[in-house]
Amino acid sequence: MEKIKADIIASFKNKKINVFILFLLSAFVILFFTKLSKEYTKTIPFDIEKINVPQENVILNDTASLNITLKTHGFKWLKYYFYSPKITIDFSKDVLKREGEFVWNKSKSYLNNTQFDKQVEILNITPDPLIFKYGVNKVKKVPVVLNTDISFHPGFDMSEKLFSEPDSVVVVGPDLLVSEINQLETEPFSLAGVREDIQDLVKLKLPAKTKDLKFSVEQIMLKGNVEKFTEGTLKLPVHVINVSKNVKIKYFPKVINVSYYVSLSDFNSVSAKNFKVVCDFAKTNKNQSFLIPELVKQPETVKNTRLGLQRIEFIITK
Repeated sequence: MEKIKADIIASFKNKKINVFILFLLSAFVILFFTKLSKEYTKTIPFDIEKINVPQENVILNDTASLNITLKTHGFKWLKYYFYSPKITIDFSKDVLKREGEFVWNKSKSYLNNTQFDKQVEILNITPDPLIFKYGVNKVKKVPVVLNTDISFHPGFDMSEKLFSEPDSVVVVGPDLLVSEINQLETEPFSLAGVREDIQDLVKLKLPAKTKDLKFSVEQIMLKGNVEKFTEGTLKLPVHVINVSKNVKIKYFPKVINVSYYVSLSDFNSVSAKNFKVVCDFAKTNKNQSFLIPELVKQPETVKNTRLGLQRIEFIITK
């Protein structure tokens, strides 16, 4: 009986505590919303976001913030506690360009109509006007140099040279720094056993001092068309050039084999007329009895060409 009585008293006490907590939370919520519904006036720093700055100009005094005094109710103030507020200044329309400086001097009404809603009242802006000192930038276009190590699966190769998109980068910055940059190399990139087309993003190796420099891109798309390749062989006539009119020679052989590597798609388009082998008689000396064959013409679609002979024997008959 005593146990039942104790349980009833404990249950009653717990209900009192729960009701007290409920009323306490309700009072807090009411107070919170009452505070938020009131208007407050505060001055807060706004970060400056500069957009459309002319490429040929560099801002010298990078003003960090703009102090703006606002009046609005508490609900509107909440968002300024959760993220850093900013003001966007468009240098293509919001500033006046004078010699050596850009001047920003926008009215409160303009800001009200563009970057704040109607429930926020702007009371003051400092500094006003806002002055941006500028210097002249140098703009230079430099090529991208690929730093790659790529090997292919047997029977596969690239039908054309490896290339990048874009193949060049526009560098903007102080003349002294930009003048030192003549090319931009990629970070090292390697692949092995490749048998499919190459398409990979590769970062550029940017100079150490990049704070005052701007680059049109900081990475490139590396591309290469990979195809199945096969070997071909053709017999080619040997042409001897630069023989004096009063000299006659006989040489052997008059036909030489050439082997080459070509993609399957281009194999049927390759013929002997696409090649030319010559021996330059002017490059021989008095005691020499052989000519050196040279491949002076070949189609762009083939690679790894090799001549079957490195010497052509000859005798002077006259």
